[in-house]
Amino acid sequence: MERRTSWRTIRTESGAAVLLVVVAVVALLWANSPLSESYFGLWDVEIGFSVSGFGLHMNLHHWINDGLMVVFFFVVGLEVRQEFAHGSLRDASRARLALIAGVAGVALPAVFYILIVAAAGGDGLGGWGAVVGTDTAFLLGALALFGPKLSGQLRVFLLTLTVVDDFLAVSIIGIVYSDEIRLIPLLIAVACLAGLWLLGRSRQWSATPYVLLVIVLWFATVDSGVHASLAGMVAGLLIPAYPTRRHKVVAARQLFRDFWQSPSAASARAVDRGLARGISVNERMHEVLRMPTALVIVPIFALANAGVDLRGGVLVDSFQSSVTWGVIVGLVLGKLLGIGLATFVAVKLGAGRLPEGVGMGSVFGGAALSGIGFTVSLLVIGLAFGSTSDLGRQATVGVLVAMVLATALGWLIFRVAAKRLGEETADLPMVLTPPVDPEVDHIRGPEDAQLTLVEYIDFECHYCAHATGSWEDLRSRFGDDLRYVVRQLPHHPHGPIAARASEAASNQGMFWPWLDFVFTRQDALEREDLIRYAEELGLDVAQFTADLDSAAVRARVERDLESADASGAHATPTFFVDGRRLLGSYDARTLTSALEASRRGTRTQEVRS
Repeated sequence: MERRTSWRTIRTESGAAVLLVVVAVVALLWANSPLSESYFGLWDVEIGFSVSGFGLHMNLHHWINDGLMVVFFFVVGLEVRQEFAHGSLRDASRARLALIAGVAGVALPAVFYILIVAAAGGDGLGGWGAVVGTDTAFLLGALALFGPKLSGQLRVFLLTLTVVDDFLAVSIIGIVYSDEIRLIPLLIAVACLAGLWLLGRSRQWSATPYVLLVIVLWFATVDSGVHASLAGMVAGLLIPAYPTRRHKVVAARQLFRDFWQSPSAASARAVDRGLARGISVNERMHEVLRMPTALVIVPIFALANAGVDLRGGVLVDSFQSSVTWGVIVGLVLGKLLGIGLATFVAVKLGAGRLPEGVGMGSVFGGAALSGIGFTVSLLVIGLAFGSTSDLGRQATVGVLVAMVLATALGWLIFRVAAKRLGEETADLPMVLTPPVDPEVDHIRGPEDAQLTLVEYIDFECHYCAHATGSWEDLRSRFGDDLRYVVRQLPHHPHGPIAARASEAASNQGMFWPWLDFVFTRQDALEREDLIRYAEELGLDVAQFTADLDSAAVRARVERDLESADASGAHATPTFFVDGRRLLGSYDARTLTSALEASRRGTRTQEVRS
């Protein structure tokens, strides 16, 4: 049990950040120990292969920086594509704010670095790219450890911001820090990118063709002289992403039923293929690569690049170096002022809007944490100076110092924002507001039941409990121990009129029969369809039609909409278990676990009292 808990902790964002810190410390200790020769000698080991005249030979350090790190940037590209397809970057206002803050958060640190190094004579100007990037993994880990106790919306804002940051940083690496360009391999790389685009346009659902093209793309890019990080990012951007397709999910359910009735290798393979077709190839690749990247690839990179030999006065020399201070000031102050002030001005001028629940104090705290450059910074230092040169060691010291200062500054700003500005959270509300009222709310089950499950629904929502059958599973599990409450949150095209129709049916005491009946007919919710359903259910059609557009019914739906906004429910389905918003998955098994946990907590409180 302890081992399983430890593994689960490491897989969290805060756990991954702690792992990176541990690896960086190990690298520093190793590089400054009597075994330092083995540390530096390890990365110089030549590794390669030759097949029929074609081969590739690099030392281990290059395999890590030009090979493994391509996977890291590929994952970044996948995340960027998801944000554009069905994430925060679909919202024009938030995308515009992220673009403004992201550009400022790249430009101002570079300006600070150039000014400081140029004032000292200009030796080391080529390392300005070391201050433009943010280490997303470290940022999110530090946010989890030192940010507000609830920071989900701030996390979304920072993720959206790092999308722009990562794209600009990788573009700079690919353009500024590439070697001499070779034409033929470059044309092959471009052909591979075109192939990825064509696969996406053809709606190819299998991941295999994409993987094969990405592998060829990597070989071609390395041989072309362009830094492979750019190819990784662009390749990730070309992997198609789209919301889950309901009809594919329904088809997969039928395939699983076939397997249930006649289990065989063929039917099992059909289920696997059916499930894969329901989820975009982008999300499937991201799910496979996300954890190995965070827990294996990035720590290996840190081990290979964070080890700086500080003996022989290197530390003293570093703090007398303009490169070190350029990196520190660029990352710590440049990120803080660039992102923070740009966001503040953009919001004040109406050029963008912050996520709900996020205040400017939290923004400046997140901007300070963005000064943790680490991964991208160390990569650029290796390209610009070489990690073992004097300038490379001085710049690396700057990155490590900046990481500590940025974290401490972020922690301080979050504490001040909580005490002085009242920003104790940076997230949507978590508590159901107003509480369940038997005089107003639609309740199924005993009004005094031990457990309460509230669901915000849309009659056109394919994933609400009535559409998926989750409610039936819960009712059979908990019986009269559970009261189920439904509130309206119409946001699909036919949602508003369907919500009013259910309230019109409620006026005749038929809300629950209406709900059960209409949720099986989600593809036919036009006005004439709803009136026909009223006839089939035996309602007074004249009264139903009059109520459908009445001010009272509209006010009843509006009450639920205001409740959803006050409770942090912005999409359907959103569930509240005993008044607390449920985060994450909402399948019947998860809901059952949450209800059982709430029941155990209630019993524990009763015993203590």
